[in-house]
Amino acid sequence: MRRTTSLAAGLLAYVAVGDLSGAVIGVLIGLAVWHSFSRLGNAERKRNRARLVADLPVAVDLLAACLRGGTPWHQAVDAVADAVGGPLGDELRGVAIQIRLGADPTDAWLALTREPLLAPLARTAVRAVSTGAALAPSLSRLARDQRRIARTAAAARARSAGIRALAPLGLCFLPAFVLLGVVPAIAGIASTLLLP
Repeated sequence: MRRTTSLAAGLLAYVAVGDLSGAVIGVLIGLAVWHSFSRLGNAERKRNRARLVADLPVAVDLLAACLRGGTPWHQAVDAVADAVGGPLGDELRGVAIQIRLGADPTDAWLALTREPLLAPLARTAVRAVSTGAALAPSLSRLARDQRRIARTAAAARARSAGIRALAPLGLCFLPAFVLLGVVPAIAGIASTLLLP
C-alpha cells in the first residue's frame, strides 16, 4: 500500500511538471509519502502497545475474578476477551478459539509470547496448565505487577509529552531571540569596529 501510494504520488508529480525537474519532484514527493505512511504505522503500533499496557491489569484481574467464581478457564478467557476488547481482547480471543478447537493449551498460550507485554500472562497460564496449580492467586500477583508497569509507562508518557510540548515553543522563541537579541548586538559591535 505504501509503495503503490508513493509511486502514484511521484508519477503524478512527474506527469504534472514534466521533464527532469518533474522526475526529481516526483521522487521527493514519493519519498515524503513513504515516510509519512511509515510514521502512521509506528503511531498505530504505539497506540496498540499503550492500550495493551493499560488493559492488561484489568484483564488479568477479571480472569482471576472469573476463576475464583468457578468459571471454567476457556469460558473465563472468552468473557474477558469480550469485556476488554481492543488488541488484548483479540489476542485472548485467539487463545480461547485455539483451545476450543482442540489445540494444546500450552501451545495456545505460548503463542502470546510473541508480544513481550503478554509474555508474563502466557508464562503464568502455561505454568498453571502444566502443574495444575490454582491460577487465581498467580493472576492477582501478575495484575499487581502489571498495574505497576502501567503506572510507570503512564508517567513516562506524561514526562515525554511535556518535553514534546516545549519543542514548538522553542521554535517560536528562538528566532525571536536571535532577531531581537543577537542580531542587534552583532550589528552594534560591527558598526563600532568598521566605523573609525
